[in-house]
Amino acid sequence: MPAHDLITRHQDWSDPVTRPAMADVDPHHRIGLSSRSLLRDGRPWIPVSGEIHYSRVPRERWRERLLLMRSGGIDVISTYLIWLHHEPRPGQARFDGNRDVAAFVSLCAELDLNVVLRLGPWVHGEVRNGGFPDWVQQEPVRHRTDDPAYLDLVRPWFARLGQELGHLCGPGSPVVGLQLENELYTEPGHLLTLKAMARESGLSAPLWTATAWGGADLPADEVFPLWAGYGDGFWVDAQDGWAPNFRAHFSFSHEWDDPGVGADVRDLQAGTAPSGEGPVAPDRFPPATCELGGGMATTYHRRIVPAAADIAAVANAKLGSGSMWQGYYMYAGGLNPSDIGPAQESHATGYPNDLPVTDYDFHAAIGAAGLPSPSHAALRRQHAFLAAFGERLATMPASLPDQQPAGLDDSTTLRWAVRSDGYSGFVFVNWHQPHIALPTCRAVRLRVETPEGSTAFGPLDVPPGTIARWPFNLDLGGVILRSATASALTVLDDGTLVLVAETGIDVDLSIDAEVEVSGAGERLEQGRWRVPAASGGTVHLAGPSARADVVIVASGDADRVWVVEGTPERQVLLSDHPLWEDRGVVHVLADRRPRLRAVTAEGLRPAELHPAAPALPARPVTWVPVAAARPDPLPLYGSFHERASAPTPETVEERGTLYRLMDVGEPADGTRRLLEVEWAGDVAHLCVDGQVVADRFWDGTGWVIDLDTIAGAQGDQVSLRILPLHPQAPVWLDVAAHDRRRAVPGSLESLDAVTLSVHTQWLPTRGRRP
Repeated sequence: MPAHDLITRHQDWSDPVTRPAMADVDPHHRIGLSSRSLLRDGRPWIPVSGEIHYSRVPRERWRERLLLMRSGGIDVISTYLIWLHHEPRPGQARFDGNRDVAAFVSLCAELDLNVVLRLGPWVHGEVRNGGFPDWVQQEPVRHRTDDPAYLDLVRPWFARLGQELGHLCGPGSPVVGLQLENELYTEPGHLLTLKAMARESGLSAPLWTATAWGGADLPADEVFPLWAGYGDGFWVDAQDGWAPNFRAHFSFSHEWDDPGVGADVRDLQAGTAPSGEGPVAPDRFPPATCELGGGMATTYHRRIVPAAADIAAVANAKLGSGSMWQGYYMYAGGLNPSDIGPAQESHATGYPNDLPVTDYDFHAAIGAAGLPSPSHAALRRQHAFLAAFGERLATMPASLPDQQPAGLDDSTTLRWAVRSDGYSGFVFVNWHQPHIALPTCRAVRLRVETPEGSTAFGPLDVPPGTIARWPFNLDLGGVILRSATASALTVLDDGTLVLVAETGIDVDLSIDAEVEVSGAGERLEQGRWRVPAASGGTVHLAGPSARADVVIVASGDADRVWVVEGTPERQVLLSDHPLWEDRGVVHVLADRRPRLRAVTAEGLRPAELHPAAPALPARPVTWVPVAAARPDPLPLYGSFHERASAPTPETVEERGTLYRLMDVGEPADGTRRLLEVEWAGDVAHLCVDGQVVADRFWDGTGWVIDLDTIAGAQGDQVSLRILPLHPQAPVWLDVAAHDRRRAVPGSLESLDAVTLSVHTQWLPTRGRRP
């Protein structure tokens, strides 16, 4: 088959670099901002921020959660300050326990993590009243405006935040950003008022941000506009298909707005008409995101299960389109606090979506129980790439191909883009999307045209599922790698380049003719070397005056790759279990002896590990049915805005099957017990001594529960109640769950397996650092 040439021509910056006026108002020793990129210590920087809500995570798990985020490549922690969680009753604000935001920010500083505080006071976050306490929501004021009566409610709250956090703000602080409000579209003046109030309260940061999607009218130069990118969303109706605004995020584009995000709650906003100035001009600030979908919440009517590749593809598309800030919502899931009553967004509180009372797992990269999901692996490879090459990438504008897809339905034209400085750079390939299958792109040759010449990749076949970042004209200490069909991962301290092979694409390296090549793989022709994707290995390059090593991680090991810093040098490790670095020591969390190997130019080096506490094998938990289900004869428990309503707790108790778990173990120092439940039905409740302590809507995935954060969850005191799913219930399910539902003639209810796994931390044996 003849090769099909696709060409991208380097496009330089269209405007000279400038500094937004906002950048000089709150100077910071480390963080700055230009119209092209963020700056850290005066150097271009592409931050990677991950959302975690401290008030939704047990305080005893904060450190581990943050360390696992850091080992996933997160360097900025983003969090909502949810007013309802702190001050459910007027004048009685709490900042203790899980609500101690100052302690959380201080911990981030200790772990060398920057912080963005999303102040609100309205935050949404799938919280009742959008985060307003009931007493604020019930006041007869024009909320989220400059109504003096509303500002009188907000001012004491901001003043209290200043008391808690003011000493952590300032020129050298970990707080690098403050977000004002959230999804506020028509009140630029109110954003300025909130900014002034925050300053008066002692809060400051070099970056003042606001969400810009939906055509938001923002005060020019006063806030940094941040964008979103979700591959699917719970906020559309159950019967709706895959909306165009979701599909667009899988393609490369210079369009950053998404009018669909938050559209279902815009009528809840009390606002005035737009000022007429319109959205801020995008060329005043670098394109940046704060809400790339790091997962998706599960609502009753629409139960989305995003695949790891879905999440990684959207993030990769934004990077290739020129993103200068990768921000995820959520990156770490959690649980709603249980001591303030039902705190979730729900039909009962006037919102179009019903969410679980406690569960906010969000299918995030780190689940509510603290274990990484498959998306953690897919994203951390991108983030390792940014840690190693971000400073260089931040100087590179994005260029789109001459031949672009004819539209969102085009499933034959390869989606790719280039970021280049006019000589070297990276080719971004994004050949994945959910719901609609893509074919293999056959015999394509990607050609990058720059002022310094032309670089070609291929011809090659690009299979569906390819999400790649291929380098070209990369200087390896004097040896130039002309191109490679494997994703750039990182550079070790000794200069070794590490690439990760793509599934189904053998790694072709193009090198100058005078460079001698040896090691893994074989020579195809002069200046071209191939390494099988399935085996990988080390390739040695020897030029006339310099040498370099290129390590290629086999495609089958891609999801095992971890890049950790400070041990004391950067390391690439292979592990099936979650790991992180703390005080120079690698910690592995596992329920059995883990296998840990370090990737070096000389090959894989195994590490010896020992457990911090006795390791116990996972075991099944037996259960006894106590009360049989009584399926409801009707498919609907109620509706609101034409969306199905979740059953009440009383309905679940009355009609669900109750299972008593016979032995879930006891807490022990140095270990944690995770209960893994495989089930099917509509709604499940976990109970301790008969009281509901956690709940979940079924979407076909398992439910993992950290028992050691639930008081009394031990021995035989734990039970499960599962409500059957009516065959005609108007809820949207992912393919696997939908197929299982259809395979059952009547209502679906099953408890398939319950497993107790006891995890402990494994540490390197003294003197045997990986």
